[in-house]
Amino acid sequence: MSSADKVLSVLALFSAERSVWSAEDAATQLNVSLSTAYRYFNSLVSCGLLDRIYRNHYVLGPAIIEHDWQIRMADPVLAVAKPIMLDLLRSCDGSATVLLCRLYRQRVMCIHQETNHYEHPVSSYERGRPRPMLRGATSKIILAYLPTRTLANLWRDYPKEIAATGLGASFEDFKATLKVLRRNGFCVSRGEVDHGRIGIAAPIFDAHDRIVGSLSIVLYSAETSDRSINRLAALVVAAAREVVWTGRTEQTAHVGNTVEAAAQRKAL
Repeated sequence: MSSADKVLSVLALFSAERSVWSAEDAATQLNVSLSTAYRYFNSLVSCGLLDRIYRNHYVLGPAIIEHDWQIRMADPVLAVAKPIMLDLLRSCDGSATVLLCRLYRQRVMCIHQETNHYEHPVSSYERGRPRPMLRGATSKIILAYLPTRTLANLWRDYPKEIAATGLGASFEDFKATLKVLRRNGFCVSRGEVDHGRIGIAAPIFDAHDRIVGSLSIVLYSAETSDRSINRLAALVVAAAREVVWTGRTEQTAHVGNTVEAAAQRKAL
């Protein structure tokens, strides 16, 4: 690891499960000397990525909030996806949340959400919160398009968890289940992440047809009929096709005939 990698490895220690770290604990976790850990922490505090809250205890710093704001303002994918998500939300008869998620370090992370029910959120996930890789339509539809080699690694590491989610009792069953999802082009899940909710998700690809994320709707099960699920599944698939995930060097995200796709959604 380079010196920069070693310093940045400190940031990877912070999580929702453990948001406060001391230099002593970090030194043990990273297998470095205490003086080295202090040097890492001081470097990150000086640029605002960490903040000292008391004595020798640290939390993530204000610079991360600033960088998140810059991402939201400049992200070309969000610029394209927001109106598409709002249009999709208006197609829902009841309470709903529309999620835009991306694949991130073998996890699925929400990067934006739109909802029509603010008092009691329909989905427990929000921007920056990772989702389980093996549960929920939002994640499973991404899983369905991952390379076979990646799926093999997941099966090697999590065979019991994969079987428990109904994705397959063997690697061949696992691949067969995902093949069905690819053929359908969308995934529907019931209560796998939040009790009493239904998720409907479709894949999003980059300009080279590689899976990078998903677009999904989360609704209350009690308010959603099978007929509504079928209608909304077609809308989610059409909406997801409008967004092609592009690199940061692109000034805008490519939209595949947005006007025609929007007209198609409204006609469904």
